[in-house]
Formats: sequence, structure tokens, C-alpha cells
Amino acid sequence: MSEFKSFSMELAGRTLTVDVGRVAKQANGAAFMHYGDTTVLSTATASKEPRDGVDFFPLSVEYEEKMYAVGKIPGGFNKREGKASENATLTSRVIDRPMRPLFPKDYRNDVTIDNLVMSVDPDCSPELTAMLGSAICVAISDIPFDGPCATTQVGLINGEFIINPSNAQMKDSDLKLTVASTREKVIMIEAGANQVPEAKMIEAIYKADEVNKEIIAFIDKIVAECGKEKHTYQSCAVPEELFAAIKEIVPPAEMEVAVFTDDKQTREKNIDEITTRLKEAFADKEEWLAVLGEAVYQYQKKTVRKMILKDHKRPDGREITQIRPLAAEVDIIPRVHGSSMFTRGQTQICDVVTLAPLSEAQKIDGLNETEVNKRYMHHYNFPSYSVGETKVSRGPGRREIGHGALAERALLPVLPSEEEFPYAIRAVSETFESNGSTSMASTCASCMSLMAAGVPIKKMVAGISCGLVTGDTDDDFVLLTDIQGLEDFFGDMDFKVTGTDEGITAIQMDIKIHGLTRPIVEGAIARCRDARMYIMENCMKKAIAEPRKTVNEYAPKIIQTSIDPAKIGDVVGQRGKTINAIIEETGVKIDITDDGNVSICGTDQAAMDKALQYINTIVTDFEEGQILEGTVVSIKEFGAFVEFAPGKQGMVHISKISDHRINHVEDVLTLGDVVKVKCLGLDRKSGKFSFSMKDVEAEA
Repeated sequence: MSEFKSFSMELAGRTLTVDVGRVAKQANGAAFMHYGDTTVLSTATASKEPRDGVDFFPLSVEYEEKMYAVGKIPGGFNKREGKASENATLTSRVIDRPMRPLFPKDYRNDVTIDNLVMSVDPDCSPELTAMLGSAICVAISDIPFDGPCATTQVGLINGEFIINPSNAQMKDSDLKLTVASTREKVIMIEAGANQVPEAKMIEAIYKADEVNKEIIAFIDKIVAECGKEKHTYQSCAVPEELFAAIKEIVPPAEMEVAVFTDDKQTREKNIDEITTRLKEAFADKEEWLAVLGEAVYQYQKKTVRKMILKDHKRPDGREITQIRPLAAEVDIIPRVHGSSMFTRGQTQICDVVTLAPLSEAQKIDGLNETEVNKRYMHHYNFPSYSVGETKVSRGPGRREIGHGALAERALLPVLPSEEEFPYAIRAVSETFESNGSTSMASTCASCMSLMAAGVPIKKMVAGISCGLVTGDTDDDFVLLTDIQGLEDFFGDMDFKVTGTDEGITAIQMDIKIHGLTRPIVEGAIARCRDARMYIMENCMKKAIAEPRKTVNEYAPKIIQTSIDPAKIGDVVGQRGKTINAIIEETGVKIDITDDGNVSICGTDQAAMDKALQYINTIVTDFEEGQILEGTVVSIKEFGAFVEFAPGKQGMVHISKISDHRINHVEDVLTLGDVVKVKCLGLDRKSGKFSFSMKDVEAEA
């Protein structure tokens, strides 16, 4: 039995403790993590042999949210956790992205990193604890890994940086930044920001990097005492003699011609023809055929990287700072509340916005202290036809969820408040064509469709991706503005930045190398700013320069008012009878909050005004001399009952109906008559308000 050891460090004013050898001893590596009262079990396991037939590293990262961690029983009929939440999916992606490049490129054994959230302290992020736990459990395991790495979160409140902010602090923060580093370089950046200036963002990134270096020193101590010797593995690298044979058949000059074109389909056709020739040439070499696809990929990659790095020549002939041809238009889909299409080269996104009452906001029941209402929802779809492939749709995967969340994060800072614009908003980005950075095209398209829908956003937002090709030294690199798919596949970085003309709203950085130097980070952020300014001025503003002043005719209209909370019961009525009667008669939707805020939603302004009149009548106490209009709903021998709004009635005595004597109420009134009455005040005998029709006629 292995010895149980515990290690602790102070991290942002709280104690981080790692227990090794206490639990999950059959995993290749296990770290029982405690950050404050947040508890996460992180484990790493690997298969003993490589998986057959795969040309990639089969890494799976899981982040499991257990509702017992916050003292809740899962909702619904099935009282156990089901499909991973969006937050769990996004957390898994953030763990995966910095760690994947640190495994050997020729490693094909299955690896699973699992994080089980068992307790949540609101002051200590379970996501961050899982990120650290993942790095530690792999570092101490026998799985080959060029780590360790560490992750830190940074907030920004009143201009001051907060390291690993609590839930409460994050609500007031202008920045939610996550940075992962090795001991030498930054390897991952993810951010959502309230138009934070570029210089401030860079300062925050390297503030996190400093903390990461302290954590790595702590991890090094754990590895020194508990780390296992890394196991040997069967390399899946392409034999050098195969590369030599391929170059004899397809010289480098021919490969350059094949890959250097601005049309993705032409390039794929060229490569297919080359691959077919090679298969025929190596028909008798079965071991080579098994890795031929990977060899051709590597050959393409080396060709593209050499031309970019040495000659600054891009596959489609652009300059390194040049953006592909742009096009934008709005209102391309009839009858929807807002729509736009944004095209950049062979990347094309159609975005559609739908507006609804706030009651239709998404309710998220997760590991927060309370249920969260998500007012703005951005969904991204990536059908197979967008890349010319055939594939059955199985619903959104991790990529779709991640891209939608990035575009959503990009636009959240510029949305109007609920008081300014009392709508729930859903934007859906449909990928029509894809050849590089559809998430950034989604940001541009959704910004325009929001403006077309009449959402009064504070600033226009655009996004672009910057790529990278590195050489043999840290100083030998080329940054590429607006990378297409080929440059993403064969390059070293996909650095996405969104923002306004004032600052950054979101960042997502993925790399395939062991980190970025500060000049690369600063250069990419500056390059992205220049590009997004160009996109806004030369494309987006030409399609729509500012938000429309009103929502369109097909969008619901909303009237807001406030009532005394004590009167809510009067408006709702017994078992909802009163409010349902208003809804049935007017066709509107009515939402009332506990503090008396009322939203009336509909497409017919007259019907909405009528519903508002009814509510105002119900909550307003009768006053002597007040003139009211209502409908005769009941006739008795002694008078008639008039309903001024559902559930609110008054009685007109027979003597007050006409200025001359009548023997029967029916001689003057019938059910359904709409009449005007005057309030005479409280009747001393009955203690109820009395009303008169004849006094209205007398005044007229």
C-alpha cells in the first residue's frame, strides 16, 4: 500500500491542499484536492497499449458536477445527475486545451482525466481546483507528460486585480480571465471582459503567469516526493524512410503547388490525387499504407510552415496582415425578429435573433448557491455540409457549445440592462460555410443581427483570429491575421480576440506548442485589434451602423409597470382566475415578480394597452368622483353590477341608473352593455363603494 502524503500552500489567501496516496490508488495518478472547503478528486488513467487505427492522441477530459456538492438533489423525475451541463462541458475544454500539447505527439494510448466535484466553497472555484488537480494527477502519474502546468484566474474590480476571485467578487468584476502556464511560457488564455483595454489585459495575463510559476514550484515538490517513473510507449511516428520515398514521388515544388490555393475544395482535390498516386506506389508496403494519411498530412504541414516562415507566403496568396474578402448584410430572413449574414472568405455565418419576455430566460440549476437566470443565450450550429462532408447530426457537441459560449461572452458586456430592454434574447448562429474561425464570424454576425432586431447594444463588437508559425528559436515566428482552416491545422496557435473600439470583450487562445513568449502574446493582441477595427469600419457598419430604434413588427412588444406588492394577489386572483381572464381576453403574456414589477408582452399594442388599463384599475383604490368604464355583468332587482376589470366590480343601484324613475333595471340595461359610472364614495350602510350612471350623464 502506497504511503499517504499531504502537501499544502497558501494560494490567494486560502489554503490549497493536495492529498496523494489517500484515495483512488488504482488510477495511474490521483490527487485529492482541497481549496478552502472545495473538494475535487482528480484522476488520470491510461491504456497499456495504443488504440488501433487512430491518427490522433485519444485524450478525454471530464468534469463531473455532483449536486450533493452544494446540498441539492437533482431536479426532474430522474433524481440523479444526467448529461453534463454547459458549464461542465466548457470546464472540460479549458482543462483539455493547455494540457493536450504537453503529451508526446506520437502517443496514441487512451488517456482519461476525470474530475469529480464533491464539495463547493463559494469562495474557492471548483473549476480552478479541477484545473490544478488535472495537472497534478498527470504530473505524478507514469503517463508521459511534459509538464507540470498551472492555472490561475484573475478578476478586475475598481481597477485592481483579484487573484482567484470568489463567486461574490466575480459578480462585480470587469474581467474573468483564466491563464495556464508552464514554468517558462503561457500556454492557454480564456477571458470574458467588460471592454478591458489591451494593455490592461496583457498586464492581467502576466500577473496570472507569475502566480502560475509559484504553483508549479509547489507541484514540483509533490512530483519529487510522489512522482512515478514515466512509462515507455509504442511510438506512432511516421518513419523517416517513408517521408524520403514520398518526396521522390511528390517533390516539394509539386506539394507547394497543390496546397497553395485560396479555394479549400481545390486544395483537397489536389491532395486526394497525390494520396491516390502514393497508395498505388506503395501498394506492396502494408506498414506504410497504415500511416500514409498521417505522412501526407505531415508533408503538407511542413510545406506550408516553411513557405510562411521563410518566405511570408500564405497558402491563398495573402499578405500576413491581410483579411480575406468581407461581406455583410442584414434582414436576409423574413418574419424573424432580427437576422444577418457575415462572410469572410470561405467562412459564412447566418445569425438569427429572437426576442421574448424575461420569463423565458434560461434557468440554470448548477453548483452555484442559487438558481441562475440566463437572459442572453447564444447557440452555434456546425452542420457537416458547411465543410462539404456528410454526417448525421447528433446535436451540439463540445465544439459547438464552446463556440457558442465564446460568441455569447463576446457580446454580453455591450447588452443593455433588463431595465433598459426587458427582453430575453436568443441568438442562433448557423454555419453555412466553414474555412477558419467561424466563432469570430458568429460574433460579427450576431452583433449585426442584434442591432437589426432593435436591441440597443452599447457598442459594436467584432472578432478575428490570429495564427502563428514558429521556427527553431523564440525570436523566429510569424503572426498571421485571419487564419483559414489550413493555417489553423498546420500552424501553432489560434488566438481569438473580440472587442469594441474601447477594449477587449473575450479571448480564447489555443496552441499546439509548449507555450508563447510575451512578444507573441502582445503582438497577437495588437494584430487582432487592428483587424477588428478594419472589419467594423469596412464591412459591418456598411450593413448596419447602429441599432434600430424599435423592435420589428413581428417581435413582441413589452410594457413595464410597477404595482404595490401587496396588490399582487388582487391582480392574480384566486387560483389565477383574474390574471388568466385578462390574458384570455387580450391575448398578451403577463409576468409579475415578487417585488411588484409587471411585464406585459404581446404583438398587438391596443391589446397590451387594454391589459395595462385592467391592471391599473385593479390596483387603484376607488375614489369619490372617479369616472370609470365597465361592462354590465349581472342584473338584479335592486340594480346592476358593473365589472371595470376582471375581478373588480361595483354596484349601481336602480335609483342611480337613470335621471328618471325606472321600474326594472332591464328597461335600461342588458348584460354586456358597456357603461360609464361615477364613484359616489363609500355607502354608510353597506360599507361598500356605490356608483352612479345618471351623475355621469348629468355632468356631460
